[in-house]
Amino acid sequence: MVGTGIFTTSGFIIEEVGDPAALLWCWIVGGFFALSGALCYGELGTLFPLAGGEYVYLRQSFGPTMAFLSGWISLVVGFSAPIAAAAIAFSTYFFRAFSVPPADATAPFFSIFFVVVSPVVLLACATIIFFSLVHTHSLWFGSRVQNVLTIFKVLLIGAFITAGLCLGDKTMSLLPALPRIDTIVSSHFAGALIFVAFAYSGWNAVGYIGSEIKNPGRNIPLALLIGTTVVIALYLLLNLVYLYALPAAAMSGAVEIGEIAAAALFGEQTSRYVAGAIAIGLLSVISAMILAGPRVYYAMAHDGVFFKLFGKVTEKRRTPVYSIMLQGFVSIAMVLTASFGKLLYYIGFTLSLFAMLTVCGLMILRKRQPGSHAAYRTWGYPITPLLFIAGNLWIISHSIIHKPMIALYGFGTIALGLAACALFSQKSHPSLCP
Repeated sequence: MVGTGIFTTSGFIIEEVGDPAALLWCWIVGGFFALSGALCYGELGTLFPLAGGEYVYLRQSFGPTMAFLSGWISLVVGFSAPIAAAAIAFSTYFFRAFSVPPADATAPFFSIFFVVVSPVVLLACATIIFFSLVHTHSLWFGSRVQNVLTIFKVLLIGAFITAGLCLGDKTMSLLPALPRIDTIVSSHFAGALIFVAFAYSGWNAVGYIGSEIKNPGRNIPLALLIGTTVVIALYLLLNLVYLYALPAAAMSGAVEIGEIAAAALFGEQTSRYVAGAIAIGLLSVISAMILAGPRVYYAMAHDGVFFKLFGKVTEKRRTPVYSIMLQGFVSIAMVLTASFGKLLYYIGFTLSLFAMLTVCGLMILRKRQPGSHAAYRTWGYPITPLLFIAGNLWIISHSIIHKPMIALYGFGTIALGLAACALFSQKSHPSLCP
Protein backbone atom coordinates (compact mmCIF):
# COMPACT_ATOMS: atom_id res chain seq x y z
CA MET A 1 0.00 0.00 0.00
CA VAL A 2 2.82 2.42 0.87
CA GLY A 3 4.90 3.29 -2.14
CA THR A 4 4.65 5.10 -5.44
CA GLY A 5 1.71 7.36 -4.62
CA ILE A 6 3.01 9.05 -1.49
CA PHE A 7 6.36 9.89 -3.14
CA THR A 8 4.88 11.17 -6.40
CA THR A 9 1.27 12.42 -6.22
CA SER A 10 1.31 15.36 -3.81
CA GLY A 11 2.65 17.65 -6.54
CA PHE A 12 -0.27 16.73 -8.82
CA ILE A 13 -2.75 17.20 -5.96
CA ILE A 14 -1.50 20.68 -5.06
CA GLU A 15 -1.61 21.55 -8.77
CA GLU A 16 -5.34 20.69 -8.72
CA VAL A 17 -6.37 22.36 -5.45
CA GLY A 18 -3.67 25.05 -5.09
CA ASP A 19 -4.05 25.19 -1.31
CA PRO A 20 -1.84 23.44 1.30
CA ALA A 21 -4.79 22.96 3.66
CA ALA A 22 -6.87 21.42 0.87
CA LEU A 23 -3.95 19.08 0.12
CA LEU A 24 -4.11 17.68 3.66
CA TRP A 25 -7.89 17.39 3.49
CA CYS A 26 -7.58 15.43 0.25
CA TRP A 27 -5.49 12.85 2.11
CA ILE A 28 -7.95 12.83 5.03
CA VAL A 29 -11.05 12.43 2.83
CA GLY A 30 -9.34 9.85 0.59
CA GLY A 31 -8.20 7.97 3.69
CA PHE A 32 -11.75 8.02 5.03
CA PHE A 33 -13.01 6.49 1.76
CA ALA A 34 -10.26 3.84 1.86
CA LEU A 35 -11.09 3.01 5.49
CA SER A 36 -14.81 2.71 4.65
CA GLY A 37 -13.93 0.34 1.82
CA ALA A 38 -11.64 -1.67 4.10
CA LEU A 39 -14.43 -2.12 6.64
CA CYS A 40 -16.69 -3.47 3.86
CA TYR A 41 -14.02 -5.69 2.32
CA GLY A 42 -13.39 -7.15 5.77
CA GLU A 43 -16.83 -8.76 5.69
CA LEU A 44 -16.36 -10.02 2.13
CA GLY A 45 -12.97 -11.46 3.05
CA THR A 46 -14.53 -13.21 6.02
CA LEU A 47 -17.35 -14.66 3.91
CA PHE A 48 -15.03 -15.80 1.09
CA PRO A 49 -11.49 -16.39 2.45
CA LEU A 50 -10.13 -17.43 -0.95
CA ALA A 51 -7.30 -16.27 -3.20
CA GLY A 52 -8.36 -13.71 -5.79
CA GLY A 53 -9.82 -10.71 -3.96
CA GLU A 54 -12.41 -8.79 -6.04
CA TYR A 55 -12.49 -11.62 -8.57
CA VAL A 56 -13.97 -13.90 -5.91
CA TYR A 57 -16.27 -11.26 -4.36
CA LEU A 58 -17.78 -10.13 -7.67
CA ARG A 59 -18.24 -13.73 -8.81
CA GLN A 60 -20.40 -14.33 -5.75
CA SER A 61 -22.46 -11.14 -6.07
CA PHE A 62 -22.72 -10.47 -9.83
CA GLY A 63 -21.77 -13.76 -11.49
CA PRO A 64 -18.98 -15.05 -13.75
CA THR A 65 -19.00 -12.25 -16.36
CA MET A 66 -18.33 -9.50 -13.81
CA ALA A 67 -15.78 -11.75 -12.11
CA PHE A 68 -13.95 -12.15 -15.42
CA LEU A 69 -13.98 -8.38 -15.91
CA SER A 70 -12.59 -7.92 -12.43
CA GLY A 71 -9.74 -10.31 -13.20
CA TRP A 72 -9.13 -8.51 -16.50
CA ILE A 73 -9.02 -5.15 -14.69
CA SER A 74 -6.64 -6.65 -12.11
CA LEU A 75 -4.30 -7.70 -14.91
CA VAL A 76 -4.35 -4.40 -16.80
CA VAL A 77 -5.12 -1.73 -14.17
CA GLY A 78 -4.79 -3.35 -10.75
CA PHE A 79 -1.24 -4.61 -11.21
CA SER A 80 0.33 -3.99 -14.62
CA ALA A 81 -0.40 -0.24 -14.71
CA PRO A 82 0.80 0.37 -11.11
CA ILE A 83 3.93 -1.69 -11.83
CA ALA A 84 4.56 0.58 -14.83
CA ALA A 85 3.94 3.73 -12.76
CA ALA A 86 6.21 2.51 -9.95
CA ALA A 87 8.96 1.62 -12.44
CA ILE A 88 8.77 5.11 -14.00
CA ALA A 89 8.87 6.69 -10.53
CA PHE A 90 11.87 4.53 -9.59
CA SER A 91 13.72 5.59 -12.74
CA THR A 92 12.94 9.26 -12.12
CA TYR A 93 14.28 9.12 -8.55
CA PHE A 94 17.26 7.03 -9.67
CA PHE A 95 18.42 9.67 -12.13
CA ARG A 96 17.85 12.41 -9.54
CA ALA A 97 20.11 10.49 -7.16
CA PHE A 98 22.89 10.74 -9.75
CA SER A 99 22.15 14.42 -10.45
CA VAL A 100 20.97 13.77 -14.00
CA PRO A 101 18.80 16.75 -15.02
CA PRO A 102 15.13 15.85 -15.66
CA ALA A 103 15.41 17.07 -19.26
CA ASP A 104 18.26 14.63 -19.96
CA ALA A 105 16.54 11.72 -18.20
CA THR A 106 13.22 12.12 -20.03
CA ALA A 107 14.47 13.28 -23.44
CA PRO A 108 13.46 10.57 -25.91
CA PHE A 109 15.96 8.68 -28.01
CA PHE A 110 13.12 8.26 -30.48
CA SER A 111 9.34 8.20 -30.56
CA ILE A 112 6.97 6.61 -33.03
CA PHE A 113 3.19 6.74 -32.80
CA PHE A 114 2.46 6.35 -29.07
CA VAL A 115 5.78 4.72 -28.17
CA VAL A 116 8.43 6.90 -26.51
CA VAL A 117 11.87 5.57 -25.56
CA SER A 118 14.04 7.61 -23.16
CA PRO A 119 16.59 6.80 -20.42
CA VAL A 120 13.78 6.76 -17.83
CA VAL A 121 11.71 4.40 -19.99
CA LEU A 122 14.62 2.03 -20.65
CA LEU A 123 15.53 1.77 -16.96
CA ALA A 124 11.85 1.25 -16.02
CA CYS A 125 11.53 -1.61 -18.52
CA ALA A 126 14.77 -3.20 -17.33
CA THR A 127 13.56 -3.04 -13.72
CA ILE A 128 10.30 -4.80 -14.58
CA ILE A 129 12.18 -7.54 -16.43
CA PHE A 130 14.63 -8.00 -13.55
CA PHE A 131 11.99 -8.44 -10.84
CA SER A 132 9.85 -10.65 -13.07
CA LEU A 133 12.86 -12.94 -13.38
CA VAL A 134 13.43 -12.79 -9.59
CA HIS A 135 9.89 -13.96 -8.86
CA THR A 136 10.01 -16.52 -11.65
CA HIS A 137 13.07 -18.09 -10.01
CA SER A 138 11.31 -19.23 -6.81
CA LEU A 139 8.86 -18.09 -4.16
CA TRP A 140 11.51 -18.59 -1.44
CA PHE A 141 14.01 -16.29 -3.14
CA GLY A 142 11.43 -13.75 -4.29
CA SER A 143 9.76 -13.47 -0.88
CA ARG A 144 13.07 -12.84 0.88
CA VAL A 145 14.01 -10.11 -1.59
CA GLN A 146 10.57 -8.61 -0.95
CA ASN A 147 10.97 -8.77 2.85
CA VAL A 148 14.34 -6.96 2.76
CA LEU A 149 12.98 -4.21 0.50
CA THR A 150 9.85 -3.77 2.64
CA ILE A 151 11.83 -3.41 5.87
CA PHE A 152 14.06 -0.84 4.15
CA LYS A 153 11.00 1.10 2.92
CA VAL A 154 9.40 1.25 6.38
CA LEU A 155 12.66 2.42 7.99
CA LEU A 156 13.10 5.01 5.23
CA ILE A 157 9.65 6.51 5.76
CA GLY A 158 10.08 6.64 9.53
CA ALA A 159 13.50 8.28 9.20
CA PHE A 160 12.29 10.79 6.61
CA ILE A 161 9.34 11.89 8.74
CA THR A 162 11.45 12.17 11.90
CA ALA A 163 14.30 14.03 10.22
CA GLY A 164 11.95 16.31 8.30
CA LEU A 165 9.93 17.38 11.33
CA CYS A 166 12.79 17.53 13.83
CA LEU A 167 15.96 18.40 11.92
CA GLY A 168 14.81 20.49 8.99
CA ASP A 169 15.98 24.09 8.92
CA LYS A 170 12.63 25.61 7.93
CA THR A 171 10.40 27.66 10.19
CA MET A 172 7.12 27.32 8.28
CA SER A 173 4.03 26.45 10.33
CA LEU A 174 3.19 22.75 10.15
CA LEU A 175 -0.56 23.36 10.43
CA PRO A 176 -1.95 25.46 7.58
CA ALA A 177 -5.32 27.16 7.97
CA LEU A 178 -8.54 25.29 7.21
CA PRO A 179 -9.47 25.29 3.51
CA ARG A 180 -12.47 27.14 2.14
CA ILE A 181 -15.68 25.12 1.86
CA ASP A 182 -16.02 25.92 -1.83
CA THR A 183 -12.58 24.35 -2.38
CA ILE A 184 -13.64 21.12 -0.66
CA VAL A 185 -16.78 20.72 -2.79
CA SER A 186 -15.15 21.82 -6.05
CA SER A 187 -14.47 19.69 -9.10
CA HIS A 188 -10.73 20.30 -8.56
CA PHE A 189 -10.94 18.62 -5.16
CA ALA A 190 -12.71 15.62 -6.72
CA GLY A 191 -10.02 15.49 -9.41
CA ALA A 192 -7.29 15.52 -6.77
CA LEU A 193 -8.97 12.57 -5.05
CA ILE A 194 -8.19 10.46 -8.15
CA PHE A 195 -4.48 10.76 -7.30
CA VAL A 196 -5.22 10.06 -3.63
CA ALA A 197 -7.21 6.96 -4.62
CA PHE A 198 -4.17 5.73 -6.53
CA ALA A 199 -1.89 6.40 -3.55
CA TYR A 200 -4.18 4.48 -1.18
CA SER A 201 -4.74 1.60 -3.62
CA GLY A 202 -3.58 -1.61 -2.02
CA TRP A 203 -5.75 -1.29 1.10
CA ASN A 204 -7.66 -4.31 -0.26
CA ALA A 205 -4.58 -6.44 -1.02
CA VAL A 206 -5.06 -8.87 1.87
CA GLY A 207 -8.07 -10.29 -0.01
CA TYR A 208 -5.78 -11.64 -2.73
CA ILE A 209 -4.21 -14.11 -0.28
CA GLY A 210 -7.34 -14.92 1.74
CA SER A 211 -6.90 -18.68 1.41
CA GLU A 212 -3.47 -18.49 3.08
CA ILE A 213 -4.45 -16.50 6.18
CA LYS A 214 -4.93 -18.21 9.53
CA ASN A 215 -8.23 -17.46 11.29
CA PRO A 216 -9.51 -15.32 8.38
CA GLY A 217 -12.69 -14.30 10.21
CA ARG A 218 -10.54 -12.34 12.66
CA ASN A 219 -7.33 -11.55 10.82
CA ILE A 220 -8.63 -10.32 7.44
CA PRO A 221 -10.77 -7.46 8.86
CA LEU A 222 -8.10 -6.72 11.48
CA ALA A 223 -5.37 -6.45 8.83
CA LEU A 224 -7.56 -4.21 6.67
CA LEU A 225 -8.52 -1.91 9.54
CA ILE A 226 -5.11 -1.56 11.21
CA GLY A 227 -3.15 -1.42 7.95
CA THR A 228 -5.34 1.30 6.41
CA THR A 229 -5.37 3.39 9.60
CA VAL A 230 -1.57 3.25 9.96
CA VAL A 231 -1.06 4.25 6.32
CA ILE A 232 -3.45 7.21 6.65
CA ALA A 233 -1.34 8.47 9.57
CA LEU A 234 1.93 7.94 7.66
CA TYR A 235 0.61 9.76 4.59
CA LEU A 236 -0.55 12.75 6.61
CA LEU A 237 2.82 13.00 8.37
CA LEU A 238 4.74 12.76 5.09
CA ASN A 239 2.60 15.49 3.56
CA LEU A 240 3.23 17.66 6.60
CA VAL A 241 6.95 17.24 5.90
CA TYR A 242 6.40 18.29 2.27
CA LEU A 243 4.46 21.38 3.36
CA TYR A 244 7.08 22.14 6.01
CA ALA A 245 9.75 22.12 3.32
CA LEU A 246 8.10 23.68 0.29
CA PRO A 247 5.61 26.37 -0.75
CA ALA A 248 2.71 25.26 -2.92
CA ALA A 249 4.27 26.74 -6.08
CA ALA A 250 7.43 24.64 -5.69
CA MET A 251 5.38 21.46 -5.18
CA SER A 252 2.94 21.98 -8.04
CA GLY A 253 3.20 19.31 -10.73
CA ALA A 254 6.42 17.79 -9.37
CA VAL A 255 6.82 14.00 -9.64
CA GLU A 256 9.91 13.57 -7.44
CA ILE A 257 8.33 15.47 -4.53
CA GLY A 258 10.28 13.54 -1.86
CA GLU A 259 13.66 14.52 -3.32
CA ILE A 260 12.63 18.17 -3.82
CA ALA A 261 11.44 18.40 -0.20
CA ALA A 262 14.69 16.79 1.02
CA ALA A 263 16.73 19.33 -0.97
CA ALA A 264 14.83 22.20 0.66
CA LEU A 265 15.21 20.72 4.16
CA PHE A 266 18.72 19.27 4.13
CA GLY A 267 20.49 20.65 1.06
CA GLU A 268 21.20 19.38 -2.44
CA GLN A 269 23.93 16.91 -1.47
CA THR A 270 21.78 15.13 1.13
CA SER A 271 18.78 15.14 -1.18
CA ARG A 272 20.69 12.92 -3.63
CA TYR A 273 21.00 10.22 -0.95
CA VAL A 274 17.33 10.63 -0.08
CA ALA A 275 16.41 10.24 -3.77
CA GLY A 276 18.50 7.06 -3.95
CA ALA A 277 16.86 5.69 -0.79
CA ILE A 278 13.37 6.44 -2.14
CA ALA A 279 14.32 4.73 -5.42
CA ILE A 280 15.29 1.60 -3.48
CA GLY A 281 12.05 1.83 -1.48
CA LEU A 282 10.07 1.98 -4.73
CA LEU A 283 11.66 -1.31 -5.78
CA SER A 284 9.67 -2.86 -2.92
CA VAL A 285 6.44 -1.70 -4.57
CA ILE A 286 7.40 -3.13 -7.95
CA SER A 287 8.48 -6.42 -6.40
CA ALA A 288 5.33 -6.76 -4.27
CA MET A 289 2.95 -6.25 -7.21
CA ILE A 290 4.89 -8.59 -9.48
CA LEU A 291 4.64 -11.20 -6.70
CA ALA A 292 0.92 -10.71 -5.89
CA GLY A 293 -0.70 -10.06 -9.27
CA PRO A 294 -0.28 -13.50 -10.86
CA ARG A 295 -2.35 -15.03 -8.03
CA VAL A 296 -5.47 -13.53 -9.62
CA TYR A 297 -4.79 -14.85 -13.14
CA TYR A 298 -3.78 -18.18 -11.61
CA ALA A 299 -7.11 -18.37 -9.72
CA MET A 300 -9.06 -17.50 -12.88
CA ALA A 301 -7.28 -20.19 -14.89
CA HIS A 302 -8.02 -22.77 -12.20
CA ASP A 303 -11.70 -21.79 -12.30
CA GLY A 304 -11.66 -22.43 -16.04
CA VAL A 305 -12.41 -18.80 -16.94
CA PHE A 306 -8.96 -17.91 -18.25
CA PHE A 307 -6.44 -19.62 -20.49
CA LYS A 308 -5.06 -22.79 -18.88
CA LEU A 309 -1.51 -21.71 -19.66
CA PHE A 310 -1.70 -19.04 -16.94
CA GLY A 311 -2.71 -21.59 -14.32
CA LYS A 312 0.49 -23.60 -14.82
CA VAL A 313 3.50 -23.51 -12.52
CA THR A 314 7.03 -24.68 -13.23
CA GLU A 315 7.74 -28.22 -12.05
CA LYS A 316 10.96 -27.37 -10.26
CA ARG A 317 10.27 -23.92 -8.77
CA ARG A 318 6.45 -24.04 -8.49
CA THR A 319 6.11 -20.45 -9.71
CA PRO A 320 3.39 -19.20 -12.14
CA VAL A 321 5.95 -18.24 -14.78
CA TYR A 322 3.46 -17.65 -17.60
CA SER A 323 1.27 -15.35 -15.49
CA ILE A 324 4.36 -13.40 -14.43
CA MET A 325 5.48 -13.09 -18.07
CA LEU A 326 2.03 -11.90 -19.17
CA GLN A 327 1.94 -9.26 -16.46
CA GLY A 328 5.47 -8.10 -17.29
CA PHE A 329 4.64 -7.75 -20.99
CA VAL A 330 1.55 -5.59 -20.27
CA SER A 331 3.51 -3.45 -17.78
CA ILE A 332 6.31 -2.78 -20.27
CA ALA A 333 3.77 -1.87 -22.96
CA MET A 334 2.32 0.74 -20.59
CA VAL A 335 5.73 2.18 -19.76
CA LEU A 336 6.39 2.62 -23.49
CA THR A 337 3.04 4.22 -24.32
CA ALA A 338 1.76 6.25 -21.32
CA SER A 339 2.98 9.28 -19.40
CA PHE A 340 3.21 9.08 -15.62
CA GLY A 341 0.40 11.53 -14.88
CA LYS A 342 -2.03 9.84 -17.27
CA LEU A 343 -1.19 6.45 -15.76
CA LEU A 344 -2.07 7.70 -12.27
CA TYR A 345 -5.42 9.10 -13.39
CA TYR A 346 -6.25 6.00 -15.42
CA ILE A 347 -5.47 3.71 -12.47
CA GLY A 348 -7.36 5.82 -9.92
CA PHE A 349 -10.48 6.11 -12.09
CA THR A 350 -10.76 2.44 -13.07
CA LEU A 351 -9.94 0.99 -9.65
CA SER A 352 -12.46 3.36 -7.99
CA LEU A 353 -15.14 2.04 -10.35
CA PHE A 354 -14.51 -1.63 -9.53
CA ALA A 355 -14.06 -1.03 -5.80
CA MET A 356 -17.45 0.68 -5.81
CA LEU A 357 -19.02 -2.26 -7.66
CA THR A 358 -17.49 -4.68 -5.15
CA VAL A 359 -19.05 -2.83 -2.21
CA CYS A 360 -22.37 -2.70 -4.09
CA GLY A 361 -21.99 -6.47 -4.31
CA LEU A 362 -21.73 -6.68 -0.52
CA MET A 363 -25.11 -4.96 -0.20
CA ILE A 364 -26.59 -7.32 -2.79
CA LEU A 365 -25.27 -10.35 -0.87
CA ARG A 366 -26.72 -8.99 2.38
CA LYS A 367 -30.14 -8.65 0.73
CA ARG A 368 -29.90 -12.01 -1.01
CA GLN A 369 -28.77 -13.89 2.11
CA PRO A 370 -30.23 -12.00 5.10
CA GLY A 371 -29.64 -14.92 7.44
CA SER A 372 -25.92 -15.35 6.76
CA HIS A 373 -23.64 -14.90 9.75
CA ALA A 374 -20.11 -13.82 8.96
CA ALA A 375 -17.51 -13.81 11.71
CA TYR A 376 -17.18 -10.07 11.08
CA ARG A 377 -19.96 -7.68 10.05
CA THR A 378 -19.25 -4.26 8.53
CA TRP A 379 -19.21 -1.55 11.18
CA GLY A 380 -21.84 1.13 10.59
CA TYR A 381 -23.73 -0.86 7.94
CA PRO A 382 -25.47 0.38 5.75
CA ILE A 383 -24.02 3.90 6.24
CA THR A 384 -20.41 2.78 5.73
CA PRO A 385 -20.91 1.15 2.28
CA LEU A 386 -23.24 3.94 1.15
CA LEU A 387 -20.60 6.57 2.00
CA PHE A 388 -17.97 4.60 0.12
CA ILE A 389 -20.23 4.24 -2.92
CA ALA A 390 -21.21 7.93 -2.86
CA GLY A 391 -17.58 9.06 -2.56
CA ASN A 392 -16.46 6.92 -5.48
CA LEU A 393 -19.43 8.05 -7.60
CA TRP A 394 -18.30 11.63 -6.99
CA ILE A 395 -14.77 10.81 -8.17
CA ILE A 396 -15.95 8.80 -11.18
CA SER A 397 -18.49 11.40 -12.35
CA HIS A 398 -15.84 14.13 -12.12
CA SER A 399 -13.51 12.07 -14.29
CA ILE A 400 -16.16 11.49 -16.93
CA ILE A 401 -17.04 15.21 -17.10
CA HIS A 402 -13.61 16.82 -16.73
CA LYS A 403 -11.19 14.13 -17.95
CA PRO A 404 -13.23 12.39 -20.68
CA MET A 405 -10.22 10.90 -22.48
CA ILE A 406 -8.93 9.21 -19.32
CA ALA A 407 -12.43 7.91 -18.58
CA LEU A 408 -12.59 6.70 -22.18
CA TYR A 409 -9.37 4.73 -21.66
CA GLY A 410 -10.93 3.16 -18.57
CA PHE A 411 -14.18 2.23 -20.33
CA GLY A 412 -12.16 1.09 -23.34
CA THR A 413 -10.26 -1.32 -21.09
CA ILE A 414 -13.58 -2.69 -19.84
CA ALA A 415 -14.85 -3.04 -23.42
CA LEU A 416 -11.72 -4.99 -24.36
CA GLY A 417 -12.36 -7.19 -21.32
CA LEU A 418 -15.91 -7.88 -22.50
CA ALA A 419 -14.57 -8.78 -25.94
CA ALA A 420 -12.01 -11.12 -24.39
CA CYS A 421 -14.76 -12.62 -22.23
CA ALA A 422 -16.96 -13.25 -25.27
CA LEU A 423 -14.06 -14.81 -27.19
CA PHE A 424 -13.08 -17.05 -24.29
CA SER A 425 -16.73 -18.00 -23.67
CA GLN A 426 -17.22 -18.96 -27.31
CA LYS A 427 -14.14 -21.18 -27.37
CA SER A 428 -13.88 -22.69 -23.91
CA HIS A 429 -16.50 -21.65 -21.37
CA PRO A 430 -20.04 -21.13 -22.80
CA SER A 431 -21.57 -20.07 -19.45
CA LEU A 432 -19.00 -17.31 -18.85
CA CYS A 433 -20.64 -14.58 -20.96
CA PRO A 434 -24.24 -15.72 -21.53
